[in-house]
Amino acid sequence: MIEKTHAVDEVFGINRDLPLNYVDRESADTVLINNLARRQHLVIYGSSKQGKTSLRKHCLNDNDYVVVHCSNKWGLEHVHEAILKQAGFELTVSTTLATSGKQKIFAKIKAGIWGAAAEGGAEAERAEEEGITKAPLELDPLDVNDIISTLEKIGFKKYIVLEDFHYLPVDTQKDFSVALKAFHENSEFCFIIIGVWLEENRLSVYNGDLTGRLLPINADKWTPDELGKVISDGEALLNISFTEDFKAELLSSCYESVYVVQETCHQCCLKENVFNTQQDHREIGNAVNCSDIVSQVVNQQGGRFNSFLTQFSEGFQDTVLEMHKWLLYPVLTATDEQIDKGFKQAEIRNTLQQVHPRGAELNSGNVTQSLQSLTSLQIKKDIKPLVLDYDQTNLRLNIVDKSFQIWLSRQDRNELLDLIGLTKMP
Repeated sequence: MIEKTHAVDEVFGINRDLPLNYVDRESADTVLINNLARRQHLVIYGSSKQGKTSLRKHCLNDNDYVVVHCSNKWGLEHVHEAILKQAGFELTVSTTLATSGKQKIFAKIKAGIWGAAAEGGAEAERAEEEGITKAPLELDPLDVNDIISTLEKIGFKKYIVLEDFHYLPVDTQKDFSVALKAFHENSEFCFIIIGVWLEENRLSVYNGDLTGRLLPINADKWTPDELGKVISDGEALLNISFTEDFKAELLSSCYESVYVVQETCHQCCLKENVFNTQQDHREIGNAVNCSDIVSQVVNQQGGRFNSFLTQFSEGFQDTVLEMHKWLLYPVLTATDEQIDKGFKQAEIRNTLQQVHPRGAELNSGNVTQSLQSLTSLQIKKDIKPLVLDYDQTNLRLNIVDKSFQIWLSRQDRNELLDLIGLTKMP
């Protein structure tokens, strides 16, 4: 007798809520939970769609934190203002028109939500497009000390989660890394920063003073056993079982991507007419081809990946060296093993000196500059999620979208090179 019926969408696939087959990982969940009480800043990092947000939702109660979703158009003052808004400060209307230069704004606050009653006004100068500005008490939105004192006045105690930190302009990320040191030393406030990269000490690279003040949590790693448990827990919830061949092929071809596992299982269920928990146990997977479903899952994003290649190859503007286009050459001509481990800066330089029109004249500075700007380029081109990332600590170019990695393994590389105006050298 089935105790409870679940929809397949609640178990497999990607949805807004935690999947019912969520699996704890010692390398991520245990580390996060064990360090929450230490009151230090936490950085959750990893590739796109590897469960970073689900990790946060699973380990924290909803009333333990506030969430700020970062934007690619924000400066430091916008990050600070968003934090204050999420902390409970209410707007008093102050409409401004978009003009060049700076404008004064007048704002009032009412902060009774936390049991404190405060009203005040503040004038601040800043450039702003038409909109409404909220300013709690008298403060400068660029001054981290004002932000700290304002939060302390209402007795704010929650964790502050910064989602999609990688979308912030690089200069804003660096500015906030400086502010984060002040939050650490001058207050009890704790941040949980979530970003798409594979570099353990990304924020410490931006601000060396943060070394030892942050705890990085790698949410990218999924072992075959953990991915297998994702499948088996889902099977139990839906009263089904996938064939052993289906599961073996999926685990061997998913590139350790929990997204690909979840979505492939979801598509298999739909093809086998499994829409919710089965009254009688069923085995599924015999009538479908796992490899075809994996291809279907990643090919759903084929248009986005083709767009990424063309936009990235164009760079910021037309240049003689066309470095961003040539940066794609080692990626598009590499073996699956090379792609999996990433590309060292020296390896990229050596490859490009053999194929680039400038040959040996191409120096390491040209390569380094283009690598360091690739995140800014993707943000400017509005490429979401990010596909490539440069690890400045280990001097390594990484693919941070595993779906792109799988998609790439199933494409004609020469066609992709033609797409961006390159030809594979013999």
